[in-house]
Amino acid sequence: MTALRRPCVAVRVGAVTIGGGAPVVVQSMTNTDTANVAATAGQVAALAAAGSELVRVTVNTAAAAAAVPRIREQLDAAGVTVPLIGDFHFNGHKLLAAQPDCAQALAKYRINPGNVGRGSRRDPQFAALIELACRWRKPVRIGVNWGSLEAELLTRLMDENSRSARPRAAREVLREAAIVSALGSAARAEELGLAHDAIVLSAKVSGVPDLIAIYRSLAARCDYPLHLGLTEAGMGSSGIVASSAALAVLLQEGIGDTIRVSLTPAPGGERTDEVRVARDILQSLGLRTFMPRVVSCPGCGRTTSDYFQRLAGRIQDYVAVRMPQWRRDHPGVEALTIAVMGCVVNGPGESRHADIGISLPGTDEQPVAPVYEDGEKTVTLKGADIAAEFEKLLERYVARRYPPAGG
Repeated sequence: MTALRRPCVAVRVGAVTIGGGAPVVVQSMTNTDTANVAATAGQVAALAAAGSELVRVTVNTAAAAAAVPRIREQLDAAGVTVPLIGDFHFNGHKLLAAQPDCAQALAKYRINPGNVGRGSRRDPQFAALIELACRWRKPVRIGVNWGSLEAELLTRLMDENSRSARPRAAREVLREAAIVSALGSAARAEELGLAHDAIVLSAKVSGVPDLIAIYRSLAARCDYPLHLGLTEAGMGSSGIVASSAALAVLLQEGIGDTIRVSLTPAPGGERTDEVRVARDILQSLGLRTFMPRVVSCPGCGRTTSDYFQRLAGRIQDYVAVRMPQWRRDHPGVEALTIAVMGCVVNGPGESRHADIGISLPGTDEQPVAPVYEDGEKTVTLKGADIAAEFEKLLERYVARRYPPAGG
């Protein structure tokens, strides 16, 4: 059973609520040049269509800042309402002050306390950013990254540790520095006038055990909403596995209010992959439902035919194609579970556990495929049209189980 969510304040980002018991929010980030309005608006729209509920854009130059309101206008004209978050490093205080239209168009600012300014410039530049957020009434994510920790803070903690009678490992001091940076910056932001319920914290690292340790401690020491994610998860299956391992542990403990899966896309790969993985993590933990789940067996020596594999793929594709209309016409269909099984060992049982399932014949089994709905066998399919017949049964089941609202 999933643990109860950690209590925290609610932060409003446009029409989206982070924390306060709201569902865990999926977010992503563009990798286009923000100054390229068409490319960035197009990628934001694609990420939103894939299910990203917040999208962050880099704001690093005057041209990028000037493009933000035009990006917002293009999105609004296309009916894409996803809130935009501005990602600021080094010069955010200057860009927001010089570009008020940018400051207004963004729904939230993300700042890194490790690079808002060096030495004597850090405090006034941090204050300038917070004062601008207050002026425009925008929430702020204070996002620490251990690749850019506050140098003075880290040096001080390392020195204190070296003088300790029982010094800790350097990695533990690094973890503590990330936590202290986040909490200290949040406290300073509140002193400067930013509301308690306008702050989200993150303290990202690239190692799974480090992330888990940091967020457990951070969650115990504050009630700000927390944004989760490995700062650099990696590519392909290794990035997916690392993100899943880290986020699943924390989310299962009730820690985390918004997540991003920071995958390195393959050359020419889809940026939307990170959104799909984030949604899959939340759905697999039972925290959100986005798409019907197709349960299928991996196959074994009893399933030497690949028919069940082809049918499982066909049903997966069929559901993806039908979901836009199903979502409109059949509220709740996201929770549907469909089983496509390959032999008599687990097939009937798994099909009974699903909302609707089919158990295909394995090697040397009788060439018939019983279908189960809500735990009861309803029909047995046979012949060359099993796939098409099962799709028809699936349509009828969806229409019956998830009637139109008010229908």
